[in-house]
Amino acid sequence: MPPSIEIAQAWQGRAMVDPAGDKLGTIDAIYLDDETGQPEWATVASGLFTAKIVFVPLAQAQDMGDSVQVPYDKDQVTSAPTMRADGSLSQDDEAELYRHYGLDYSEHRSDSGLPAGTGRDADADRDSVGRDTSGPTTDEAMTRSEEELRVGTQTRERGRARLRKYVVTETQQVTVPVQREEVRVEREPITDANLDAATSGPAISEEEHEVTLHEEEVVVDKRAVPKERVRLDTDTVTEERQVAEEVRKEQLEVDDDQDQLGRQDQR
Repeated sequence: MPPSIEIAQAWQGRAMVDPAGDKLGTIDAIYLDDETGQPEWATVASGLFTAKIVFVPLAQAQDMGDSVQVPYDKDQVTSAPTMRADGSLSQDDEAELYRHYGLDYSEHRSDSGLPAGTGRDADADRDSVGRDTSGPTTDEAMTRSEEELRVGTQTRERGRARLRKYVVTETQQVTVPVQREEVRVEREPITDANLDAATSGPAISEEEHEVTLHEEEVVVDKRAVPKERVRLDTDTVTEERQVAEEVRKEQLEVDDDQDQLGRQDQR
């Protein structure tokens, strides 16, 4: 069921999206059916530098608030036959578009009407003239137009950077001083000071005297020590790029036949 004229007119300027929600383009104009007066087609402008105008059926379009969703994916819309968005579609144009979108088309349909918001009747069609056509309803000036580049930017993903940590093993050498006890024999002569201790035992005997020796040994322990905090951040770098695109412009020339008429009058 197509939307009403009021709803369809409010869609102009909104984004059109496919069933997945991906943007197909911006709705440029709404075309009405001449017989029913109901919105039938929307022209959608897609592309950044060179916008392509394509026709999309509105029979199954749904209002999604800030966008309009249609049951056609981006490939089907962008590959639609290119038609002149000049206010009407012929029956042949409509038939080709209906076939492309897999819709039924009957030959009794009339041409699609002008974009919504403009009037049209048979007399006006006969009497209307283009802005660059001489006639009683035009002024004495001709409009010269030319194309201008509209260049913008859009953000896209250019890659990903990942920060990860991993464990490596290395050998560290540390010099550690250690101490140990060694036996040393000390001899002292008999004096009055040690005479009593020296003669306290048997005159001749066998004896043993034991001394406990000590030494230090190296003990190694490991512990994890936080050293620093590391994170990823981004810097924005601005550079200039050249964009080249062909544009068309209209030129004017004057065909002056006054000299020829003057020569004819002198004959």
